[in-house]
Amino acid sequence: MSGLCLAAAALSVALPLQSFTLAWTHSIEKIRWEEDYRIVDQRLQLVEARVRGHGAGMEPPEGAVLKDGVWHYRPALPPLPRVQLARSSYVADYEMCWDGRCRPMKDIAGPVEKAPVLELFPCDLP
Repeated sequence: MSGLCLAAAALSVALPLQSFTLAWTHSIEKIRWEEDYRIVDQRLQLVEARVRGHGAGMEPPEGAVLKDGVWHYRPALPPLPRVQLARSSYVADYEMCWDGRCRPMKDIAGPVEKAPVLELFPCDLP
C-alpha cells in the first residue's frame, strides 16, 4: 500500500493518504493559500489551488475563477516526485488537511526548529 511520507534530517513520518491539502498563510498579505494534491503513479499531482484574495505576488493566474471570494485554478504542472517545504519560526507554519480536518504541521512533523526543511513524497507503507 502506498501513502505519503514526510522527511527531514532526523524525521520520517508515513501517512496512509492518497490525497491531501497543503495550506498556509502568506507572510505579508495574511491571505490563506491552499493546494490539493493526489498521489498518482508514485508522484504528487497538484490538482487544484485556491487563494483567498491577491496581492504581493499572489495574483491569481489566467483562467482562475472567483467563487465566494476565493480564486480557484488548476496549475499546469506535471506530477512531481517531491514537494519541498521551507518552514520558519517567523511566519505561520503550514497545515495539512485530510478527511475534512486540518492539522498544524508541527503536530505531524514536530517543531520548525527540528525540521526547517521538510520533503513530502509518495512512499510504500509498511
